[in-house]
Amino acid sequence: MCLLNNLLVIDVGNTDAVFGIFEDKKLLHQFRIKSLKDENYVFFEYRFRQYFLENALRFADIKKVVLSSVVPPLTPIFKLLVNNMFGLEPIVVNAYIFPSLEISIDNPNEIGSDLVANAVAAYTKYKRNCVIVDFGTALTFTVVSAKGKVLGVSIAPGLRTSVKALFSNTAQLPDVPLELPQSVIGKNTVHAIQAGILWGYEGLVRNMIHKIRAELNGDCIAIATGGLSSIISTLHGEFVEVNRELTLEGLRIIGEAHA
Repeated sequence: MCLLNNLLVIDVGNTDAVFGIFEDKKLLHQFRIKSLKDENYVFFEYRFRQYFLENALRFADIKKVVLSSVVPPLTPIFKLLVNNMFGLEPIVVNAYIFPSLEISIDNPNEIGSDLVANAVAAYTKYKRNCVIVDFGTALTFTVVSAKGKVLGVSIAPGLRTSVKALFSNTAQLPDVPLELPQSVIGKNTVHAIQAGILWGYEGLVRNMIHKIRAELNGDCIAIATGGLSSIISTLHGEFVEVNRELTLEGLRIIGEAHA
């Protein structure tokens, strides 16, 4: 398949490395590889080449690459992968990559590059006070002002992280699917864990959004993203948008801003 004006974006998170290929502003391909910190370059190159081969994609069609990574041991591996496979230097996202967005926190270098991408996407689209709730390995709340300032971030353990922590310290618990039960009163072990974790998170997210809105005098929209953003459906009324590709879109916007 021959594509024109292609942009590859890479979002290396603690669970998965997610890849998106855009033609102009349209996301045409998306795939993911587990972010296995103990694996070497060959592991990731093999899976990358396999995807391109299976989908009849050509390395030469990729004209620009944007890389966001919150996994320091994997960052040089993916930079080398981009160098070797595309002959390009990736645009590596940091707190200063998008001049229109000011990171107004104590130490801008502490903010995750994925949260920068989320903020760029939300601010570019809405230009309003907003909180981006990212349901990932961590549950994050990134607050952006209508003037283009990242005001701060709140972080809690993610859903899967909490389930894993419960299992690792508790004997005789079964594997539990992340499905929101109708009742908060569990009638068996699986139901009890689902009720406690998922309804507990529902309350956590709703309360955090309401407190953030209160600090901004009620003027704040909320946007959901992340792989688990669709699980707690009762929260969707809090959000103007549930967009699992928000991070990739932010990386696209950053790429387009760098000629």
